Amino acid sequence: MTLKEIAELLKKLKSATIFCHMRPDGDTLGAAMGLKSMMEKSGAACKVVCESMIPSKFFFLEGMESIGKEADENSQAYIAVDSSETHRLGALCEVFERAKKPKFNIDHHISNSRYGDYVYVEDRAATCEIMTELSSYFEGEPDAKTANYLMLGLSSDTGNFAHKNVTESTFLAAAKLVAHGADIHAVQYNMFKKQSAARALLFGRTMSNIRYFADGRIAFISVTREQIRAAGATSDVTEGFIDFPLSVDGVEVAACLLETADNRFKISLRSKGAADVNAIASVYGGGGHILASGCMISGCLEEVVDKLRYTILQHLSE
Repeated sequence: MTLKEIAELLKKLKSATIFCHMRPDGDTLGAAMGLKSMMEKSGAACKVVCESMIPSKFFFLEGMESIGKEADENSQAYIAVDSSETHRLGALCEVFERAKKPKFNIDHHISNSRYGDYVYVEDRAATCEIMTELSSYFEGEPDAKTANYLMLGLSSDTGNFAHKNVTESTFLAAAKLVAHGADIHAVQYNMFKKQSAARALLFGRTMSNIRYFADGRIAFISVTREQIRAAGATSDVTEGFIDFPLSVDGVEVAACLLETADNRFKISLRSKGAADVNAIASVYGGGGHILASGCMISGCLEEVVDKLRYTILQHLSE
């Protein structure tokens, strides 16, 4: 389907529940809240839901506190944004899959499984880049609130426009959002500069223990629940940690191993181009993009390190 066709279907809806993926980032939240804002202007009653707690750092944007945990079963349609698989919806996965109503899937991950009745997937820098284009098919221009939501996703998924996924269309989308009132300074400050003392402490302790493999071409960092507790932090503050080891000269692939439960680790992978981390993540049932992907791996820390190191070595070019 074309994006225009998706827009025409969305504009006909009288109500919808919009689903964010678990452990939400700026792109899923920005895309969901931006779409909600657009659809409400067209007369639809919309609710945004996420199975996870919304990190407090996103509350600088109006309305983030309204995101709920339970889908409205009376909604005319369900819409998943920025979720490559339905299982990424976490506890809401079953609710989404079993619903006897139209289901939309709007995403930018190349690993997307094309679930749902109406699907639009395109390899863009962020789902919010797609949403910015989608807004052109709705009546009127985005207001400042909508523009800020979409700028949140653009900025966060591109590392403040520094990652290799940034294209001309990304900058054009950002320019359009700024023209409609997006406060790029507020977004980049809250997403990339502002941090608590607990996060700073955890960051310093984590980066002091970077582990290197393959003559420095692979870098691992790990964050356990005990380390998070000792720093007085929460797991959501680790977003962005992965960017530091990748910045080390000579490192081609970086991995962050975040303990989420006993013998269970959330893996974030980043590459400078010498390895396809989407292919690496897919070995463990994950996915994402060629240069940025993620997955879950079970085992004790050292077992996970050994598994992941071996898999990366199999995909690392000479």
